[in-house]
Amino acid sequence: MTMQLAAPLLLPFLAAALAMLAWRWVAVQRWLGVAGAVGQLAAGIVLLVTVRSEGVVATQIGDWPAPFGITLVADLLSAGMVVITGLMGLAVVVFSFGGLDNRRESFGYYPLLLILLVGIGGAFLTGDIFNLFVWFEVMLIASFVLLALGGERAQLVGALKYVTINLVSSAFFLAAVGILYGLTGTLNMADLSERLRDLDAPVLETTVAMLLLVVFGIKAAVFPLFFWLPASYHTPPVVVSAIFAGLLTKVGVYALIRTFTLLFVGDVGFTHTLLLVVAGLTMVIGAIGAVTQQDLRRVFSFLVISAVGYMVMGLGLFTAFALGAALFYMVQDVVAKTALFLISGLVRLVGGSFSLARLGGLYRTNPVLAGLFLLPALSVAGIPPMSGFAAKVGLVQAGLEGEQYLVVGLALVASVVTLLAVAVAWGEAFWKSAPEGASIDLAEYRATSRGERLSMFAPVAVLVALVVVLGLAAQPVLELALEAGDQLMAPDAYLDAVLGADR
Repeated sequence: MTMQLAAPLLLPFLAAALAMLAWRWVAVQRWLGVAGAVGQLAAGIVLLVTVRSEGVVATQIGDWPAPFGITLVADLLSAGMVVITGLMGLAVVVFSFGGLDNRRESFGYYPLLLILLVGIGGAFLTGDIFNLFVWFEVMLIASFVLLALGGERAQLVGALKYVTINLVSSAFFLAAVGILYGLTGTLNMADLSERLRDLDAPVLETTVAMLLLVVFGIKAAVFPLFFWLPASYHTPPVVVSAIFAGLLTKVGVYALIRTFTLLFVGDVGFTHTLLLVVAGLTMVIGAIGAVTQQDLRRVFSFLVISAVGYMVMGLGLFTAFALGAALFYMVQDVVAKTALFLISGLVRLVGGSFSLARLGGLYRTNPVLAGLFLLPALSVAGIPPMSGFAAKVGLVQAGLEGEQYLVVGLALVASVVTLLAVAVAWGEAFWKSAPEGASIDLAEYRATSRGERLSMFAPVAVLVALVVVLGLAAQPVLELALEAGDQLMAPDAYLDAVLGADR
C-alpha cells in the first residue's frame, strides 16, 4: 500500500530529476514530462480503483505509527483529485510542445511543471497538516518560478504580487499550525479530529479555524482575498495559466473541504454560515469581474474566482449531497477552465491577440476553434447539457433543501452574469467582424509546424470532449462524487485507516 500511495508523487519526481539531468536536451525533457504526467495519471487511477473497492487507505512512512510519523492517506476525494491532476498535467505538457517558445522550454520548464504536479499530489494525499504546509511551499516555489519564467516585465510584476500574498498566507499558516499543536499536541489530521472534538476551548478553536479560512481562502481566491489572481494569472504563457487556473485554486478548495469537514465541525452554525456568505459573494463578484474585462485571459481569471464560490457553497451547506455536488462541480470545472485557458492560447495564435477589442471574425476563418471555445464556455455558464449544468443543478437543489434561498439566488444570478460574460467574449472574438485597421500578425502561426499545431489542438479537443461527456453521461462521476461526500460527512473510515480500528 505504501507504493500505491507514494507512486503518484515518486513517478513525476523521478521524471523531474531525470529532466534536470537532461538540461541541454529539450526534446528529452518533453518526453520525460509526458512520462511523469502519464505516470501520475496511471498511479492515480490505480489508487482510485483501490479506494473504491477497499475503502480509505493509509500508510505510515518509515513504519512510524500515527500520529508520530508521516502519513499518506487517500479517500475518494483525494484519489480522484490525483487522477484529475495527472490528466491536466498531461494535457498541458502536450500543448506545451507547440504552445511554448523554445527559450522558456530551455529554462527548465518541464522539471518545474513536474515538481508542481508533485506538490499538488502531495497536498491531496498528506494526512498531516504540517506536511500540507510543506507541500504548499513546494507548489509555491515551483509556481513562482513558472510564473516568472521568461523574465518579461508583466510576468515579474504578476509574480511579485503572487509570491507576496502567498508568503503572507504561509506566515498565517505557520501561526495556525503552532496554535493547533499547542492546543492538542498533534498535527496528524485524523488525530486532530478526535482531540478537537474533546477540546474545551471553543474560542481558540474558532480562532484557528478563521486563520486557516484566511490561509486556504487566499489559495482558493475567495472573496475578499481574490485580488492577486486576476493580477497574475494573465501574465505568464497560457500553458502556465492553464495549470494554475485548473489546479492551484482547487488545492485551496480541497484544503478548506478537508479541514472544515474533518477538524472544524464544533461550531457549524458560525463557521459554515460564514462559508456560505463568502461563497455567495465570491460567485457574484467573480462573474461581475469577468463581464467587465477586455482581455480573454482576465475574463477566464475572474471566472475561476466565481467557480470557487460554487464549490465553497457546497461546503457551507454541509450535507453529504451538497458536498458531492460541490466535488462534481470541482472536477468538471478543472477540465473546463484548463481547456478555456489553452483555447485562449489558440485564439492568440490564430488571431494575433488576447484583446477582445482587437479580435473578430474568427468564426469564419476558424469554425473548429469557435466550437471548441463555445462548448466549455457554455459549461462554465451552466447551460444544458454541458457538465456545468448538472453540477449547478445539484448545488441549487442542495441549497433549496437546506432552505438557503439567498445563496441559491446569488448562484443563479452569478450563472446569468457568467453566461453574459462568455457570450460577449465569444461574440467579440469570433462573431463580430474584425475591427477596421486591426492588423493580425500571423508570423507566429506560420512559424509553427503542422505537428506543433496538432500538439496544441489535440489536448484541447480531448478536454472539450471530456466536458461534453461529463454533461451527457454525468451519472458515473456524479455517483463517485456523492460517495466522496458521504465519506466526508462520516469520517470514521478515514480515522480508522489512519489511526487503526481500535482507536
